[in-house]
Amino acid sequence: MLVLRYVTHLLPCPVMCHGDVEKHSKSLWYSELLTTHARKTEPEINCSILHLFAYQPKALHQVILKSKKFRTMKSTFSVIFYLKRQVVKKDGTVPVMGRITVDGSQTQFSCKLTVYPKLWDTKGGRVTGRSTAALEANRLLDKMRVRINRHYQEIMERDNYVTAEKVKNAFLGLEHRYHTLMQVFSRHNEDYEKQVEAGMKAKGTLAKYKTVYKHLQEFLNIRYHVKDIALKELTPAFISDFEMFLRTDKHCCTNTVWLYVCPLRTMVFIAINNEWLTHDPFREYEIKKEETTRSFLTKDEIRLLMDGKLKNAKQELYRDLYLFCAFTGLSFADMRNLTEENIRTYFDDHEWINISRQKTGVVSNIRLLDIAKRIIDKYRGLCEDGRIFPVPHYMTCLHGIRAVAKRCGITKHITWHQSRHTAATTVFLSNGVPIETVSSMLGHKSIKTTQIYAKITKEKLNQDMESLAARLNTIEEFSGCNI
Repeated sequence: MLVLRYVTHLLPCPVMCHGDVEKHSKSLWYSELLTTHARKTEPEINCSILHLFAYQPKALHQVILKSKKFRTMKSTFSVIFYLKRQVVKKDGTVPVMGRITVDGSQTQFSCKLTVYPKLWDTKGGRVTGRSTAALEANRLLDKMRVRINRHYQEIMERDNYVTAEKVKNAFLGLEHRYHTLMQVFSRHNEDYEKQVEAGMKAKGTLAKYKTVYKHLQEFLNIRYHVKDIALKELTPAFISDFEMFLRTDKHCCTNTVWLYVCPLRTMVFIAINNEWLTHDPFREYEIKKEETTRSFLTKDEIRLLMDGKLKNAKQELYRDLYLFCAFTGLSFADMRNLTEENIRTYFDDHEWINISRQKTGVVSNIRLLDIAKRIIDKYRGLCEDGRIFPVPHYMTCLHGIRAVAKRCGITKHITWHQSRHTAATTVFLSNGVPIETVSSMLGHKSIKTTQIYAKITKEKLNQDMESLAARLNTIEEFSGCNI
């Protein structure tokens, strides 16, 4: 006699009479059995059920009871069932256990079944006999195998990283959902977009994150043939592969590669801070930016821009907005968002700009020079939303200022960010403003960033040397010496 016990809430298995079975979709039952990897050496199966599938017992056995082990590109996976013979119940039955093996690592679980040892086929991992209890037990084992196989495939497709423990936990409903790179990246971009809509972050930075997200999607598909990857699988080799992909497939220069790798580093920091990742794959990775020449307008070019005769008020607006940025150091986004609330008068009775930079959130305090004040007065009150300047779209302004510069006789390639370099170099540093003060006005977190903007002009170098020469001549031990 075979004793069968199982827990219904863990292993749901509806009971159907023979008539109900005939009405049930045969394809569904067959698909469940067909995907199993059970193996049975003796075809002792209830033939009263097999006629439903239009197969002879031997043929069905050959189709559905194949080897239980198969290999994928990533791992070797198998499921077997065995008896825990050292634990004998009072009625003489022993528990049936399951063992999942992935790449040699194993984990066990209870099948919630007990059988008599003499009725167990050790080699096939099944119950022998044709009784109703035996057939039901084997059906439950087949369903378990199908579910385990399905969880294995789902985890492989989702995480590209499978362990026996992960498969078991998924089967038992205890699965811990591992965070993946693209999930974290997607959530980050969604949050960042909300901050852009609230005026807290720059659209340009969001565009960079979205570009890198697309590059990563393509990289994972081409190099790894997956849509996502578990965070724990991020390694220095993965980062190096992504760098090579950017250089070869996307033809990015070194500085662009550096720019696109930084968002990936940001995702790693987010994962580490949230304890989703325990190691830093960037710890031993290094890529250096190539030093480039930052362009700026000279004093003569600023004068050409200020004195140029323009065709209409639109060109005047483009020029005035550009000059305002050149005499304050504000970026295009911060200039566009400037309101009356940002203009304050302090203890020195001078007007100052007090604004948090949209890109970094760092507060900038900039005293308004006479030229900047005149530009504000020229456009004050024209905007109904409280902003100071009626600023068109960025690309409209960029094309506009380039046309203005060409009309004024400036042959240099013009970018809007160039106005910020002009402020740091030509307006501030060349006129003796200390680099620490310039860094504060530009809203930089580090003075190293200011050093990138600030290039010493020949005029400033000559002024410094003239000042040094004058000081040396006033020192007694150097003055009046005959050599």
